[in-house]
Amino acid sequence: MTERPDMITFGGAPLTLLGNPVAVGDKAPDFTVLAKDLTPRSLKDYSGKILLISVVPSLDTGVCDMQTRRFNTEAAALDSRVRILTISCDLPFAQARWCGAAGVDALETLSDHRDLSFGLNYGLVIKELRLLTRAVLVVDANGVITYEQIVPEVTHEVDYDAALEAVKACVAKA
Repeated sequence: MTERPDMITFGGAPLTLLGNPVAVGDKAPDFTVLAKDLTPRSLKDYSGKILLISVVPSLDTGVCDMQTRRFNTEAAALDSRVRILTISCDLPFAQARWCGAAGVDALETLSDHRDLSFGLNYGLVIKELRLLTRAVLVVDANGVITYEQIVPEVTHEVDYDAALEAVKACVAKA
């Protein structure tokens, strides 16, 4: 397993990312995560769809809350072929509770808590915290990664505009 020290910081303190890093142009690796009802979901479940994958450490934190709410709001303006997935290590029950309280219903929250399948397959596990780092990826309808941003400082927000432009570019090509 690949370890990438000093790849990100949390409050300025350097942290290590674990897993196999991906890059734009790579075929998106499969993964298994859990939906809010504990059913497994994998990349194959979204075959033929354009995916915006929003990765957050925990929905119960300020920046993760903002990121998830923002993409939930943006979902209304996106093509019907686009799915937004928010993946964290929060328990599925906590994700369901948070979505209900926040009124988030236009995206799907998925939990990587069980075996870090998503995080390890995409190189996004924070070794020191056993959480996912803040990132956003776009996967086109052919399963190819067209955009990736790993936020260098975990407490900062993703570049929403760049991610949404990458989604629109995938829609235009589809």
